[in-house]
Amino acid sequence: MLSKVWSAATLGIDAVRIVIEVDARNAGQPGFTLVGLPDQVVRESYSRVYSALSNCGLFFPSRHIVVNLSPADVRKEGSGYDLPIAIGILHAVEVLRDEDVAGRVFVGELSLDGTLAPARGTLSVSAALAKERGVRELIVPADNANEAAAVQRTRVIGVPNLPALLQHLKGERMIAPTISTPAVERPLDGADFAEVRGQMQAKRALEVAAAGGHNIMMIGPPGTGKTMLAKRLASILPSLSLDEAIVTTKIHSVAGLLPAGSGLLLQRPFRAPHHTISTAGLAGGGSAVRPGEVSLAHHGVLFLDELPEFRRETLEVMRQPMEDGIVTIARAARTVTFPSRFTLAAALNPCPCGFFNDARRECICSPVQISRYLAKISGPLLDRIDLQVEVAALTSDEITSVEPGEPSASIRERVERAREIQRDRFRRCNADMTSRHMRKYCELDPPSRRLLVAAIERLGLSARAHDRILKVARTIADLVACERVESAHVAEAVQYRALDRAYFR
Repeated sequence: MLSKVWSAATLGIDAVRIVIEVDARNAGQPGFTLVGLPDQVVRESYSRVYSALSNCGLFFPSRHIVVNLSPADVRKEGSGYDLPIAIGILHAVEVLRDEDVAGRVFVGELSLDGTLAPARGTLSVSAALAKERGVRELIVPADNANEAAAVQRTRVIGVPNLPALLQHLKGERMIAPTISTPAVERPLDGADFAEVRGQMQAKRALEVAAAGGHNIMMIGPPGTGKTMLAKRLASILPSLSLDEAIVTTKIHSVAGLLPAGSGLLLQRPFRAPHHTISTAGLAGGGSAVRPGEVSLAHHGVLFLDELPEFRRETLEVMRQPMEDGIVTIARAARTVTFPSRFTLAAALNPCPCGFFNDARRECICSPVQISRYLAKISGPLLDRIDLQVEVAALTSDEITSVEPGEPSASIRERVERAREIQRDRFRRCNADMTSRHMRKYCELDPPSRRLLVAAIERLGLSARAHDRILKVARTIADLVACERVESAHVAEAVQYRALDRAYFR
């Protein structure tokens, strides 16, 4: 008998329906043939399916079984095809009827005892099926059910093992559909700006960065709190919207980073890769293409500590994601696009020893060493960082102070009000403004224009840096609900480019 069972494959963070065709023939020698562009993990499914069926009392048929994964030109990766292949075999040998499998989509990995193990990308599958007709149920492992049910238009059945699934399919003991329970949003590791002493300029710059979605770089000697400040940036970002939460969860699901049983991610991601990370680790890739750190930080913060220690060729791959909000990974067989709209927070020392321009410690680096150290950051990458702020060493009074700073909750309220203004204006953050938007929303009066022209000439800024200043000035105006960009807003925005002259020119 010829059987057809529905499954799904993830392509990037999206999914397409896959048809599992199983032909179980009595003629010829018993065997198993798997076709349809499977990878090595899918090819190994025969052993898992054979053992799972046998250990559940459902003996593997002594026939020649041919399994085709259609469409044949889409590469099949991962272990999520175990379950549909097993169901297809049972249907082909008439253990299951046509009505038992019709309209159902199966995704899941089989353990040797018949238990269903989690699979990657089930949220992407659920979101894709919600747009299709004729799908009545999505069958997934119990550990994936809460994640898949986050898309409420899909009926999701979480199954613990193969025998329980067979009882459900035959109508003997039905499994109730899963209702997703989202995780509770909480601050990242309890981080709060109230714990930060001093550094008023740096905290102000981080508030501006959060309000407009701007990239920020902090430069200063060791021990000034750059890492501490960066870790608290996520605590003042607005809450994820439903659409943002779904996309963020999709990315982490495809990457296999969701904890078992979790639902939608409500906390904006904070990613802090080590400086030894590879280019593929940062941008994504690999033989089975997976999202990199720039995509895992989508709608969140990507923190790069000790920026010059990263390989220059690794840093350069961020230029496209920072500009376009996506990263495209091209392979011979296919091209995959992942979203990567993140806020970059970078930190670095001003020189190899860390004490250039420090009033308390003497720098032992030569001008050539400093120049070589900072030259690892290319001009085009630097131009894409909107705010550059100097983080100076704390005074003794600031170090010994016991008074708490302004809490993250208060700063977050101002950030959310500024974001609301931007959404009403053009549905995006100021950092994403196009030239057309800037002409419309960043118009300057003559004094402000003269101030900006003087700053560009004095600092030798590029055209891209000019645009960044205008966007930051627009955000500063939004933080005080000012309709027009005024001279004071431009002057503050120019201050955040002063490091161009002090360190990089």
